[in-house]
Amino acid sequence: MSEDRNPGPTGATAETSGAARGRLLLRVAVGIAIVALLLVFGRRVAAYLPAFAHWVEGQGALGPLVFVLGYAAAVVAFVPGSVLTLAGGALFGVARGVVYVFIAAVLGSTLSFLLARHVARDAVARRIEGDARFAAIDRAIGEEGRRMVFLLRLSPVFPFNLLNYALGLTRVRLVDYVVASLGMLPGTILYVSVGKVGGDVVSAAGGAGGQRGPAEWALLGVGLAATVLVTLRITRIARRALDQATAGAQATTSP
Repeated sequence: MSEDRNPGPTGATAETSGAARGRLLLRVAVGIAIVALLLVFGRRVAAYLPAFAHWVEGQGALGPLVFVLGYAAAVVAFVPGSVLTLAGGALFGVARGVVYVFIAAVLGSTLSFLLARHVARDAVARRIEGDARFAAIDRAIGEEGRRMVFLLRLSPVFPFNLLNYALGLTRVRLVDYVVASLGMLPGTILYVSVGKVGGDVVSAAGGAGGQRGPAEWALLGVGLAATVLVTLRITRIARRALDQATAGAQATTSP
């Protein structure tokens, strides 16, 4: 009988891996498409984004704070964070953008986690009820919470906003949940980098970025491509480790 059960998790694992790979590639494609659209419609966008950027930066310390709080609220409200992450790169550049976006994402995801654990537990449980992927993940988290959450952050098996709430139902400790947020950094760096390039494209299309030469644009492109490749590699490694951990949890609990 055990031989009949084993192929099931393996097939489910392969299906999950394919879905995660497709989801990551879709996100990268969306980011590239946004940059392409900015290139095509840059002159129109340029009339608005620089004004918004100027307003945010004109607030001094309050500008980044407003961005962080708005981003965190968007995460709690299930608003996709990818657009705001791209905007963070366009507004603040790569270094500051990564810092602000990461702080905002940790804040928003932690609020979602606490809401699920202490306020909306029943509603979240109904939302993920019957999801075989999360059932396996929940069992694995019971054994090694911090590592599993870290791998989940690296590998897009679950949508980010839903995962924040779903993890509130598990036994992972709050401190481990927050520390494991470091797994969000590769994806954050990727999206902020895309946003930075997109912002430069908008500036160039609006006539504000004419000082960049072909060599600089080529360097930006190479840097972005390298970031994409590294992120894909990290995600693939994390997904493989995650698949092994969940498969092990399934095998342990199988009769």
